[in-house]
Amino acid sequence: MEKKDRLLKLIEHYSDGNKSEFARMIGVSPQAVNTWISRNTFDIDIIYAKCVSISPEWLLTGKGPMLKPTTEESQVKVKPIHQPRSIEKKEDTQVVYLYDFEATAGLKALFDNNKQNIIDTIKIPNLPKCDGAIRIVGDSMYPLLKSGDIILYKQQSTDMNNLLYGEMYLLSYDIDGEDYIVVKYIRKSDKGEPFVTLGSENPAYAARDIDFRRITALALVKASVRINCII
Repeated sequence: MEKKDRLLKLIEHYSDGNKSEFARMIGVSPQAVNTWISRNTFDIDIIYAKCVSISPEWLLTGKGPMLKPTTEESQVKVKPIHQPRSIEKKEDTQVVYLYDFEATAGLKALFDNNKQNIIDTIKIPNLPKCDGAIRIVGDSMYPLLKSGDIILYKQQSTDMNNLLYGEMYLLSYDIDGEDYIVVKYIRKSDKGEPFVTLGSENPAYAARDIDFRRITALALVKASVRINCII
């Protein structure tokens, strides 16, 4: 199998044949992808770094299965988090980018530069439109979410009038120059506006009131993905 054929298979696998989407996923221009195809070549270091589920042998030689072999059986559990108050359109199919959050300079930077630090794609049918996905750390939302789970989110403006109280959000806020990034429920505060209460699922974590004006980035958590592996 020629290199251009392998490249076309990757484009089909990761972006349903959309060359521009694939180019954004791996961090190159669409022109670069077209050049690779016309010249029957590609940058193997870029491809392998971004397409982490692809077998290196297949990428180098075209032999064997395209996806990495595994000795594990995975059970993937998708849990809707946001329960809309009205009917919400669901996508038959969509590609959601999974970001390497540790490689970013914070949540706002991730939202502002959403074509960077993509490590994989997620395809889950019958979900509302999502803007991205990250893995979470910590256990403040346990048992609903545990460290290592993936959350899919929809970006929101930092406008208090648009808040859906009681819903789960991915957010960052600034306190004395320190940027905190959390997944929390946002509830009304007894202090009144502009304060809000950040609550956890885990009762071991106390609720906290913050001034909403300190929030620098905000996203509504739409769903979670948990992968349980059985050896």
